[in-house]
Amino acid sequence: MDTPDVLAWRDGHIEALDQTVLPHQVRLLHISTVEALVEAITGLAVRGAPVLGVAGALGVALAVRQARREGWDGPRLDAEINRIADARPTAVNLRREVSAVAAHLPEGEAAVEAAALAVAELTVTASHQISRRGAAYLLDACGPGPLRVHTHCNTGSLACLGWGTALGVIRVLHESGGLSQVIVDETRPLLQGARLTCWELDQLDIEHRLVCDGAGPFLISQGLADAVVVGADRVAANGDVANKVGTYGLALAAHRAGIPFLVAVPESTIDEATPDGAAIPIELRADDEVTVPAAPAGTKALNYAFDVTPADLVSAVVTEERLIPGTAARR
Repeated sequence: MDTPDVLAWRDGHIEALDQTVLPHQVRLLHISTVEALVEAITGLAVRGAPVLGVAGALGVALAVRQARREGWDGPRLDAEINRIADARPTAVNLRREVSAVAAHLPEGEAAVEAAALAVAELTVTASHQISRRGAAYLLDACGPGPLRVHTHCNTGSLACLGWGTALGVIRVLHESGGLSQVIVDETRPLLQGARLTCWELDQLDIEHRLVCDGAGPFLISQGLADAVVVGADRVAANGDVANKVGTYGLALAAHRAGIPFLVAVPESTIDEATPDGAAIPIELRADDEVTVPAAPAGTKALNYAFDVTPADLVSAVVTEERLIPGTAARR
């Protein structure tokens, strides 16, 4: 794809593709402070579970440099690193990679930077492995195709540093001749599906159709999809899945229609410390993401950023290391 790197470490600062202005504008952010990084993450300029993990890792290196430059003491550095980890509470990759790289603080700045860059390298490799394993699963479950695949939000190169998780599975199917077309949910309220996934699919010359979120389950009920594949921001120990709000309805529809519901994630998204979906913190975002510009002034919203799909609706979770059959597949 003919775009700058989604996220990179350049001469001691983070360079990030601003995902809030795509596809109509390509803008790079030059992030040199923790404050700017937290703003980019909470504002969704930097987004996608794997990318958030890398942003967190690089954020620790950024914080160490800022601490040296501005003379922070140890408690101040720890507090700033915690700010990064807390920026998106549902996304376990962010906190996990922040903690992993912060463990190298006693070894010095160079060790922290090396650990952060290693996280970025492993993230790229993992997405290719996830994609191949997921595509093989769908072809085995559905037949040789070509398949009609329904997806939600954005899980491609913009979320995963160059390839993709759920959208990576779709890319592998496309390259092997196993894909007919993709159904893309617009993904309210910030339209990551319409703005980002459709843009990526267009760049890749992959046939696709955009639908409003509310239409997705009905289209599945009408036999217009052979499988659903999504990413996730956290998978609990029991297999419950937190993903962009709107995912749960697709899972219910897929279960009713008897088609596979596949979750494609890196191993780092599986959180054994969270027992089930009820224990996953669900981010509640600002009202105006939903109310502006259409609703009357003063309208209140319930703007949940994620929902939780119970494990018994999941056919399988695929990672770079394994295929985990879901409860739905074992019935």
